[in-house]
Amino acid sequence: MFGRLLWKMLRSNRGRLAVALIAVASGATVVCALLNLQFDIERKLSAEFRSLGPNIMISAQRSLATTLAGQGQAGSTAPSLMDEQAVLPAIQKVSSPRIVAVAPYLYFVARINQTPVVTAGTLVGEAIRSEPAWKLTGTVPSADPRACGVGRNVARQFGLGVGSRFDLGYQNRSEPLAVAFVLDTGGAEDNQVFVDLQLAEGLVGMSGIELVQIRVDGTSQQVSETMEKLRSALPGYDVRPIRAVTQAEGSLLDRTRLLIASMIVLILVLTALCVLATMMALAMERRKNVGLMKALGGSISRIMGLFFAEVGVLGAAGGVIGCAAGVALARWMGERVFNASIAPRWEVFPLTIVLMIVVALAGALPLRLLGKVKPAVILRGE
Repeated sequence: MFGRLLWKMLRSNRGRLAVALIAVASGATVVCALLNLQFDIERKLSAEFRSLGPNIMISAQRSLATTLAGQGQAGSTAPSLMDEQAVLPAIQKVSSPRIVAVAPYLYFVARINQTPVVTAGTLVGEAIRSEPAWKLTGTVPSADPRACGVGRNVARQFGLGVGSRFDLGYQNRSEPLAVAFVLDTGGAEDNQVFVDLQLAEGLVGMSGIELVQIRVDGTSQQVSETMEKLRSALPGYDVRPIRAVTQAEGSLLDRTRLLIASMIVLILVLTALCVLATMMALAMERRKNVGLMKALGGSISRIMGLFFAEVGVLGAAGGVIGCAAGVALARWMGERVFNASIAPRWEVFPLTIVLMIVVALAGALPLRLLGKVKPAVILRGE
């Protein structure tokens, strides 16, 4: 009997209930899309920030500068060099699958045709892997230590291109090199030459590196955990985040979460108000039905249970419809914002449906007024 009465109530007020259903389904669509985005936003934003390059830097502890050996310039100083034979193996022992690239650097000023040019000795493949935003023309050198890369400004200044050969000099030493790739970054790297680290050490006549840049994939918390592991593995060195990336990521994530949470609360409130307006009209129309049911012996709890069951069905139906539409909306938002689709999170579906049922029931509070209807007044036609 309860089910038959519920079905008849749903059919007898199709017009008003359709309005409420549309409101609930619309709210569920936006809420489902935002929740999908919320659960995936950290991974998407972290991926976007990781494309900006390294986020951890390792260098010697800040101390008095040491004089570079072999430069022959009195008073010429530089930061303390680190022993790559100790630092790089220690980094490799850190068991973190999120470490994508480890690029050591040794900087010095060399010469091309007697013209000074900033040169970076590094593991060229690792350096390129740590900077996904770099644009390369040519190929990344693998085995040939004399294969190098040049920035686009250096290539333009000296007329170099992929396959060109030149001599790189430092003091009374020089090395013949071949250009494997031309680099375009829009930054200081466009004015530099990138050579193999061991070749650079042999050219300057010293062994060591100035710094190590590490690219770690993951959230800000995961990057911080990896950084703590590196600090434990390298107690004598300065391990710090590249704050331009990590601080911006954390700030943007917090603001995005707050924005999404605020929008979800606003959507839920507006949906509840739409249901409230519809239920107030229905409450006025059903006064006679309630009076008749109470006159026939129906209890207030059963009558109210019938009306709230109607609203619960309305909220569940709107939630299901909204979840289906929300997946498409989330995918569209992901492609627009991140240029990548947002994968549907199945835990969002029951959460959205429960939220819509709760919102619909909150909007149905005017139905409680029907419990105060007096059968005698209704039967008299008043």
